[in-house]
Amino acid sequence: MTESAVSFVLDRLSAWIHEERQLLGSIGENAEFIRDELGHIRAFLRVADEKEDIDPQLKEWVTQVRDIAYEAEDVMDKFMLRFAGRRSEAFFGCIKQIYVSMKNLRARRQISSEMGAIRSRVKSVSKGQQRYKDIYSTSDQESGHAKSTWYDSRGDALLLEEAEVVGIENPKSQLIQWLSANESCGLKVISVVGTGGLGKTTLVKKVYDDPTVKMHFSSHVWMTVSNSFKLEELLRTMIRRLVSEVKQPPPQGLKCMDADEMKEFVYKFLQHRSYIIVLDDVWRVGAWEALRYAFPRSGAFGFIVITTRFQSIGHAASIETNGHIYNLEPLSQEESKTLFCRKAFLGGSCPSYLVEIVKIVLKKCEGLPLAIVVIGSLLATKNNNIDEWKKFHQSLGDELESDHMMRMIKLFSLSFYDLPYYLKSCFLYFSIFPEDYFINKTTLVHLWIAEGFVQPKQGKTMEEVAEEYLKELLDRSLIQLADTQDHTTSPIIVRVHDLLHAMILSKSREQNFVTIANGGGTTWPAKSRRLTIHGSLEGTVETNGCDNLRSVLVWDLAHPLSKLNLDKLLGSGSRLQKVLELKGAVSGTIPDEVFKLYHLKYLGLKDTKVEYVPKLIGKLLNLETLDLRDTNVTELPVEILRLRRLRHLFVYCYRGRRGFRFFDDVRGCKAPYRIGCLSSLQTLLGIEATQAEDTTIVREIGKLTQLKKLGIMKLRKEDGPDLCISLTKLTSLHELHIASNQEDEIMDLQYPMSPTAPIMLLNLRGPLQKVPEWIRSLHGLTKLLLRCSRINDDPLESLRYLPNLLDLELFHAYEGEGLWFKAEGFEKLKKIWLGRLNQLRWVKVEKGSMPFLREMHMLDCKLVEEVPLGIEHLTNLECITFADLSEGFVTTLKKQKEKGGSQWKLANIPKIEIDSLSASDWRTRRL
Repeated sequence: MTESAVSFVLDRLSAWIHEERQLLGSIGENAEFIRDELGHIRAFLRVADEKEDIDPQLKEWVTQVRDIAYEAEDVMDKFMLRFAGRRSEAFFGCIKQIYVSMKNLRARRQISSEMGAIRSRVKSVSKGQQRYKDIYSTSDQESGHAKSTWYDSRGDALLLEEAEVVGIENPKSQLIQWLSANESCGLKVISVVGTGGLGKTTLVKKVYDDPTVKMHFSSHVWMTVSNSFKLEELLRTMIRRLVSEVKQPPPQGLKCMDADEMKEFVYKFLQHRSYIIVLDDVWRVGAWEALRYAFPRSGAFGFIVITTRFQSIGHAASIETNGHIYNLEPLSQEESKTLFCRKAFLGGSCPSYLVEIVKIVLKKCEGLPLAIVVIGSLLATKNNNIDEWKKFHQSLGDELESDHMMRMIKLFSLSFYDLPYYLKSCFLYFSIFPEDYFINKTTLVHLWIAEGFVQPKQGKTMEEVAEEYLKELLDRSLIQLADTQDHTTSPIIVRVHDLLHAMILSKSREQNFVTIANGGGTTWPAKSRRLTIHGSLEGTVETNGCDNLRSVLVWDLAHPLSKLNLDKLLGSGSRLQKVLELKGAVSGTIPDEVFKLYHLKYLGLKDTKVEYVPKLIGKLLNLETLDLRDTNVTELPVEILRLRRLRHLFVYCYRGRRGFRFFDDVRGCKAPYRIGCLSSLQTLLGIEATQAEDTTIVREIGKLTQLKKLGIMKLRKEDGPDLCISLTKLTSLHELHIASNQEDEIMDLQYPMSPTAPIMLLNLRGPLQKVPEWIRSLHGLTKLLLRCSRINDDPLESLRYLPNLLDLELFHAYEGEGLWFKAEGFEKLKKIWLGRLNQLRWVKVEKGSMPFLREMHMLDCKLVEEVPLGIEHLTNLECITFADLSEGFVTTLKKQKEKGGSQWKLANIPKIEIDSLSASDWRTRRL
């Protein structure tokens, strides 16, 4: 974590020295010295970060380095606030005028003094670095010291008896089925993927030891790879085990063989054999790449079974051999309870007075076997004492730091310490969110960027780099995918396992990464850099001098903050804040204190009652994200055009209950006519298509060539040609939302667009004469929503050959009597909504159409009397919903089910729901 902080400050120092050299004067000399020394220290910090838990003195040294990095950042920001801000605002970059106009030289002397003090501290910690570097100079010393403080119990999974294991029957059966496949010869790789503690090693060991597997292969080898494997040692061990199994001596000169010679030996040994080799706990794709050519792919019949926490490793290893990937799932609720009772009550049943506490504990474990075993074993020592159990539950976060729980925490920590420096801060950032919180990907990405965690990469936007970070955390199984877009792997909502979240909180407190205020007398540490508020600020005690505060974030407040508390939040720091997330916390007007925050990059006002944006918004020259979703703001001031660094602007507002897709359930916002000057914009969602004398918003949009997401509302018919012209200029556009001015005003979008943008999501709301021709050329389109379109001709003919369409919604979009899904159409479609099609009487599905469809939903199609003809052809359909259809349809459906046989076309669909609307509430029945 300290490595991350130092790397961030080094990058900033280098840029600061380069950009402000003429302003810095003598300050620059100290800045260069600090930069160079921190650069030397950074090389050792990765080792120090890993070892600080076992060496209190080293831990103190690491803390000192981190504090120095933070202090250097503070000085830079104070300098920019004092001088660079004035240059930008008042003197238009004229350096000479800044020097002439300085009235307070004391501020400059103060900054110079602070840099000098930091220089002295850097000298001191540099001496300490050499001392610790000598101590931890050899890997033998490192491993020996670590082993003396913690027993690595991962190997115990190999010794568990079958009766001690819960919930492996189905995954074990699947793996054995793959291993027993009667295929002639060759090599296949099976990858078992899942987070630490999920039981991958235990499962594979039970499969490996199964008699049906043993008899299927002539050679069997189990190899633990681990994070710090050495190729030569791994190959020597593998060779010894291979030859030992057939009672042969190791080859002569094995100790002197290099890696290539040993791989050649393994290859020849296995050439005409059937074999199973397990590579347990693989942490690097390089480990597989270094070994893969040691295993013959012809003339033999072999399986490599890999266990790993990394999705990318599992995919890379299995895909090249046309093998299999098994994503190991957590235990079910019943399996979790069985395992827990086995450990906590020694196989007995749970006493009735502990049932509720057990439910809460198991909810936190979320089916993670290791967590269940560790916590269950610990609670077994409490002798079923309800008071002791309650104490444990109430202090679970503190208990995680106890010796009893160290096994689990260390297992999680392995993943944390393995993170590259640029991901450690991103991972710890999940501590700002409440437990079990569902986190929007877009919000998270923008926050990471504003905090300065994202490193620029040539040829990529900061947002693209941040999304790579997110995918890497997902790949490492450190965060979970809670929701996806269009059935792809692109995350929309992510979350963190509750116990992993507790570990993150522990690390975060230790590193003073964030202060969490949730009432109950929380005290803000004097050097708090981030303050996050969960639920309430009442009873919170702030310390004097929160001069280091960089971020204030509010989540899930029951009521907006009072003016007193807002003033306390915004006035407590030194105006260096970069992030201000006030979701639901503001009632009425935006406090003036906000507009004094020169460094502010992220301003979140979602779900507040703010009614207008004052002209002072023009002072926030560094603002990159402005979130005004679901506020009462209906017009933006012209001063917003001064924010030339603004990249993301959200101004739409949902009205009424979400999920009811009426024409006017979303309201937009008026924007200044010259909005095209905000050339950095990547997101512009919710503006209205207004017009001035000599220009229109839709023409200005063509100037925003960086746009990736665009939502425009109140489009008039005459705006259509200009909008189509502008869209041809937006060559990076991925998401497009268009809504007409009135429910009966046609959107004229029939004009050709060449080239077309790489749009993946298209949402058209309002009347169309027909499906625009240019939609056919959107080969990257994955999601299409046509709402209130009132098209007379069957739209499916225009859409059926979209090669990557996964999600289709037709809501009040078609006024014909029938929809015909023809063969070979919609080859990748996985989800379809047919809603409020008032004239629709029948739906026909030809064999070969929608071969991968998983979900079908029909809503408020009152004239439909029969299930879609040919629905039995949809062999992958998992769920079908009929909502608010006619009583005749429901009656017919029930009769068909009762008769069964050929009459019941839905027999192979696992989930069938009938929803009905009653008194504004939906009632769901399973059929």
